Amino acid sequence: MNERALIKLEFHKIRAILAGHAVTEAGKARIEQLLPSSSFEEVTKLQKETSEALSMSVKKGKLPLSNAKEIFTAIKRVEIGAILSGDDLLNIASLLKTSRRVKNYYKEDCEEVKSPHLEKYFEAIGVYNDVEREISRCIVAPNEYADDATPELYQIRRQIKSAEGKIKETIHGILYSSRYQDMLQETVVTMRQGRSCVPIKVEYKNAFKGIVHDQSSTGATVFMEPMAVVELNNSLKSLHMKEEEEIEKLLTELTNLVADIAPYVLVNFEQITCLDVIFAKAECALKMDAREPGLNHKGFIHLKKARHPLLDQKEVVPIDVYVGDQFTTLLITGPNTGGKTVTLKTLGLFTLMAQAGMQIPAAEGSIVNVFDDVFADLGDEQSIEQSLSTFSAHMTNLVRILDQMTLNSLILLDEVGSGTDPVEGAALAMSILEHLRKQQIRTVATTHYSELKLYALSTEGVENASCEFDVESLRPTYKLLIGVPGKSNAFAISMKLGLAEHLIEDAKQFLHKENVKMEDILVELEYSKRMAEIEKEKAETFRKEAEHFKEEITKERKKLEKSKQRIMERANEKAAQLLRDVQKETDEMLKEVRQAAREARVVIDEKGLHDAKKKVSEGVEQRQNKIQRAIGPKHTYKKPIKNIEVGEKVLVTNLMQQGVILEVPDSAGNAKVQIGILPMKVHISNLQRVDEEEAPKAPVKKNRTRATGNSHAVSKTMNIKTEIDVRGLMVDEALPIVDKYLDDAYLAGLKQATIIHGKGTGALRQAITQMLRRHPHIASHRPGVYGEGEMGVTVVEIK
Repeated sequence: MNERALIKLEFHKIRAILAGHAVTEAGKARIEQLLPSSSFEEVTKLQKETSEALSMSVKKGKLPLSNAKEIFTAIKRVEIGAILSGDDLLNIASLLKTSRRVKNYYKEDCEEVKSPHLEKYFEAIGVYNDVEREISRCIVAPNEYADDATPELYQIRRQIKSAEGKIKETIHGILYSSRYQDMLQETVVTMRQGRSCVPIKVEYKNAFKGIVHDQSSTGATVFMEPMAVVELNNSLKSLHMKEEEEIEKLLTELTNLVADIAPYVLVNFEQITCLDVIFAKAECALKMDAREPGLNHKGFIHLKKARHPLLDQKEVVPIDVYVGDQFTTLLITGPNTGGKTVTLKTLGLFTLMAQAGMQIPAAEGSIVNVFDDVFADLGDEQSIEQSLSTFSAHMTNLVRILDQMTLNSLILLDEVGSGTDPVEGAALAMSILEHLRKQQIRTVATTHYSELKLYALSTEGVENASCEFDVESLRPTYKLLIGVPGKSNAFAISMKLGLAEHLIEDAKQFLHKENVKMEDILVELEYSKRMAEIEKEKAETFRKEAEHFKEEITKERKKLEKSKQRIMERANEKAAQLLRDVQKETDEMLKEVRQAAREARVVIDEKGLHDAKKKVSEGVEQRQNKIQRAIGPKHTYKKPIKNIEVGEKVLVTNLMQQGVILEVPDSAGNAKVQIGILPMKVHISNLQRVDEEEAPKAPVKKNRTRATGNSHAVSKTMNIKTEIDVRGLMVDEALPIVDKYLDDAYLAGLKQATIIHGKGTGALRQAITQMLRRHPHIASHRPGVYGEGEMGVTVVEIK
């Protein structure tokens, strides 16, 4: 991207805002060098990274980063064999701590919060707890080391404290001894050249036994080390030297620990810096209320309710602007301060932000194109030093743009052709715009020239637009109207401000008839446009109302059909039960007749009894057929499925289970369907679409035959799920629900089911396991494996 366009479109201000959301100094520095990419694949990757970071921030909170300082110099010193200082080691320990926290942040709920584009950054981060812990244990602060860093250091410091105590005690005896009161200048202890000294009056220098280390500026006082503490001070100094040597050994050991992981520390620093930049983009998107734009490389731009990010978000008027689809050149006209230049900057800045991986403050559905470059000729760049007028400055920029542009460039021109004779300027502007139009280069320009408005009206691929102006209030509305050329409104504004009417009439006389006619055309077009918009809004309202009424009627009709079907089904069930009772009573009566005959030793007519039973059975069957004809066919499922799509809900008819399409059918007609937690291949002939308002009901199944030989029909809906979720429930609440579900699953014929109870303390899992051990319908049970939920679920096999 050319630097001139970045400055003109104020991309550096966006980088400053973005850097304010970064945590590390390295992240801020990298953002200051951030540039838009012209690669479609790279921009797509950057946008996905920002979206995933935004999702993680919303669900998990901010990334736990600390202000990790630069470590490249320290690692370079390690590589050449130098010993690191305590400050350098603390910086590395801080980086390792941040690495550990970032890694834990990623691992937390990583199955629920998917981030395939950020995964590589998190996975590349290594955790080195031993090194981090050892440095933190030994170094308390820069140039401050823990007493127990090593056993030797601990002993040395004990000896130092003992020696200091003896020195203090000895000097204290001197200071408060009556023998030395006349010699002492003050009763204080001072340090001179690392030795403990007392201030002695100069006249007693020879009388006081000790070594002179310093003298006051007036010469009245000498600072002497008493002979009684010379040996003690010598011993103390020796101990301090040993302490420094021990600290040197400690730093050497810690440096060696860092040397073993030096390359990985650099990798951690790089990944954390990249994540800091990505998550800064996510935080910036939250602050701006931005959205991920749709990307294309066909030259389409469509911004919906776009708000320039550098304007006050409470006052800025959102605009809708599009170019590149039906037309490649957009010509914006209208009065000064109406928002024309802001529209140009919004288009250019949003393109740069999107290509840098940032989300844009616009409505969902906004689309931007990935351009090779963005060129902008904005503002007045006249220069006295370079002898450039306004016109010359614009022409210099245009020559540079026309020389450097490609067919996939975005050109933004403010007041094209201005700064010279209007006739020549308009002709030159039309020539430049026509050159760009013929090459299909996406161009947005602003102008006041009426000739350019007519050019846009009469040229295919060029469209007029205007920034609306309220003549009554003499204020712009900042709304962009595409398809309507703008007016200067000079006469209307002058009259509103009080200019004499006769002066305005005289001014109109000086206008050419063509210009007057053009103004009339503009007024007519603007009026027609507004009327068309009003009618369009009314038609849209009527259409929505009609669709709403249609949906309501359809819903009511479905409700009536469902009610009718349920009533008939209940009647059918009741009638069927009555008929079964009749048949059962008939069987009982026949048994009683046979029993009575046996007891009376009477021979009965078995053929007659058989015929009587047959007549009853035929009567029952006829009644059932009659009831079924009255109910009519049951329309539960829809037509065979066609044009199947990923994510669509379907019914697997051979299993009577609902699922979701994961993959469209292959050449053999097999589609991949997710049923509960199990994906499986199912032929398209066994799939039907599911009406979300009406779940399919299961056919009646025959219950297992009992020892008596009687079989009872059990009615149970077959749309029972293959899993049940009782997370968050207490044990007393969850066990009855699980027990009821297992009974239903058994009756529905499920062979396997999953109980989701979560990990937690394990109390709920243990209670459910104990219940499963004695449950009559359970053949076996086991914890979930990887991919099923592990210890958070229990998979059961049903008898």
